[in-house]
Amino acid sequence: MSLETKVMELMKKAMVEKNQGALRGLRAVKSAIVLAQTEKGAVGTLTAEQEMQLINKLLKQRKDSLSIFVEQNREDLAVKEREEIVVLEQFLPEQLSPEILQKEIEAIIAEVGAKEPKDMGKVMAAAKRLAGKADNKAISEMVKQLLQ
Repeated sequence: MSLETKVMELMKKAMVEKNQGALRGLRAVKSAIVLAQTEKGAVGTLTAEQEMQLINKLLKQRKDSLSIFVEQNREDLAVKEREEIVVLEQFLPEQLSPEILQKEIEAIIAEVGAKEPKDMGKVMAAAKRLAGKADNKAISEMVKQLLQ
């Protein structure tokens, strides 16, 4: 089942339940899907990888906004962002624990033969296979830590 189909089903459910937070988050996903499908050079449908990138992008935007709202003591806006984050996270695969993430990155480092911090680019390129399973920021920090 495509992301768009899942979103539409969940939107119907949210409308029936009058869940405004879920509905707001789902509408944002639907809007992003339509934009991605209609942008120049698009083929009309999104691959699973493109859908995952889209969700990760929306999630990162929400998390960035949340941190700003918390810093500025705007709890009214922070609540809305938290609601949307919960909605977006349900589309992601199960996230890797820090221990498993470390083992995966150690395997990638061995695979590409990275030895020092300047090899970080090679490791990050190979770590794209972890997309969706772990936050890119967490991956980057773990790579830095392991290459020191």
